[in-house]
Amino acid sequence: MPKEIGRDEVRSLLERGAQLVEVLPSSEYLEDHLPGAINLPLRQIENAANVLDSKRPVIVYCWDTA
Repeated sequence: MPKEIGRDEVRSLLERGAQLVEVLPSSEYLEDHLPGAINLPLRQIENAANVLDSKRPVIVYCWDTA
């Protein structure tokens, strides 16, 4: 079940092997993204989610300045 988490919990989850997914469009991801993040653009996430390890937690991140 999705839930909002803070920076400290993100760090803790990543240290324990979580996967970090940025859902930005590819062009924005190439411009700037979090280290180690996998890019799965939101509009393509259903078709591309098979690259994720289903046994590891997933952190989904998107930065929107709008």
